[in-house]
Amino acid sequence: MTTDNPNNSHIMIVEDDLASRALLVSYFKKEGYKVSETEQADDLVRRVEAEQIDLVLLDINLPGKDGLTLTRELRAASRVGVILVTSKVDEIDRIVGLELGADDYVTKPFNPRELLVRAKNLLWRVKEHPREHGQPKDRILIHFEGWTLDGNKRQLQSPDDRNERLPEGEFRLLHALIKHPGQVLSRDQLMDVIHGREWTPNDRSVDVMVGRLRRKLGDNPSDPHFILTAHGAGYMFAGKVD
Repeated sequence: MTTDNPNNSHIMIVEDDLASRALLVSYFKKEGYKVSETEQADDLVRRVEAEQIDLVLLDINLPGKDGLTLTRELRAASRVGVILVTSKVDEIDRIVGLELGADDYVTKPFNPRELLVRAKNLLWRVKEHPREHGQPKDRILIHFEGWTLDGNKRQLQSPDDRNERLPEGEFRLLHALIKHPGQVLSRDQLMDVIHGREWTPNDRSVDVMVGRLRRKLGDNPSDPHFILTAHGAGYMFAGKVD
């Protein structure tokens, strides 16, 4: 058993295929993680809170509530890390999953070592931001044109005081853009910020997250004010940072 388990992280594996679930449970336990498992998870939101789950590996195709429904429910109630497990033919579901707030995805059949690296990276990012009842050492507060980005709560506050908690990927993307106002950041740079891992050229995570952020910022996608597209180059934050 390894000893580099980050802060005794607790992983929940939601998978209805017994063989796949047993493989994942055994693999992560050998790596030193605390692991819970279930074949269906209609009560997943309650369990995440009650059992202090840090990361959910969530199969999209489940009996009862499917993985996309559960992702939406989790993101509305929790900052838990979410990695979707999909098949190669589920590209639309992967995109929808990211739109609903999943942090990452893997496709079957997956390499266990690659999955472990992705899980470790996501857990590290989740652990960077203490649970809301904890006391943060530093607080990131960025103000721009009446908006506030709160890095401790990972929350975006509008000028009329509406608050929305951002998924990890969206927060990292928006934070990176705001920290470099007026500078075009390439998709390569933004993919590294979001995932901290290798990615494929056809990965649309950045585009999906930019679309979500524009909606949350009230940006017209055909004539955005805050996040501009530099065609063939990347994206740029054009708002005025206080």
